[in-house]
Amino acid sequence: MEMNVNEAGQMNFNLPHDVVSLPSGGIFYPSKKKSVKVGYLTAADENILVNIDGRKTVKESIVLPLLRNKLYEPDLRPEDLTDGDIEAILLFLRNTSFGPEYNINAIDPATGKEFIAPVVLDELNIKKPKVAPENDGTFITKLPKSDILIKLKPLTMRDTIEIENILDSYPQGRISPVITLRLNKMIIEINGSSDKGEIAKFVETMPISDSKYIRSFLTENEPRLDLTKEVTAPSGEKVNLSIAFGLEFFRPFFAI
Repeated sequence: MEMNVNEAGQMNFNLPHDVVSLPSGGIFYPSKKKSVKVGYLTAADENILVNIDGRKTVKESIVLPLLRNKLYEPDLRPEDLTDGDIEAILLFLRNTSFGPEYNINAIDPATGKEFIAPVVLDELNIKKPKVAPENDGTFITKLPKSDILIKLKPLTMRDTIEIENILDSYPQGRISPVITLRLNKMIIEINGSSDKGEIAKFVETMPISDSKYIRSFLTENEPRLDLTKEVTAPSGEKVNLSIAFGLEFFRPFFAI
């Protein structure tokens, strides 16, 4: 029964839904779909939201099951979506269930006191990347320190979950390879070679400046919503906030 529920959203049922534009424009997927059909949250979906598995991350215990239920696209798996497109779908689900108003706890820099900053989620804009991806959804750039030409791709949900599962099983007392694991997923070619062993060897000896460059490059150029907002504190000071998709984002769903 659980498998049927998880796969329901992947079948092209004629269920109430809307069309959500993807910030990526579909460039990272074989179908190249610029928008997807997403169902509205129902009372049945609340079962997912109020039964969080504390042993799993928010992505595994909430986001992935929700997307499996509500993404009505048989040729696009939730695990294959990039973070930027997932964020757009989550905003749609939240806005259509509770409205676009979102309150964030912030600190007034002038007084040090906490205040509640209201943010309107449907006013968020899509970031304009400095470098556009290639037609196959990859980015080509040259590392500033190593002077090596590399091909990159944004992480998908599947990549992120695989990395998190490896880190969870890593022996205590040993340094977890969080940076190198992410780099090995991001880099798909070095100087024209896609050999995974060669890439892994290069990553292990990569200068820190190149590592930081890769992460900054993808952060700046992956098409996604701009999740930063400037608000005014009670003192009149301006405060820059970042919207995160952790438990706080889903908290309205937990009220019973």
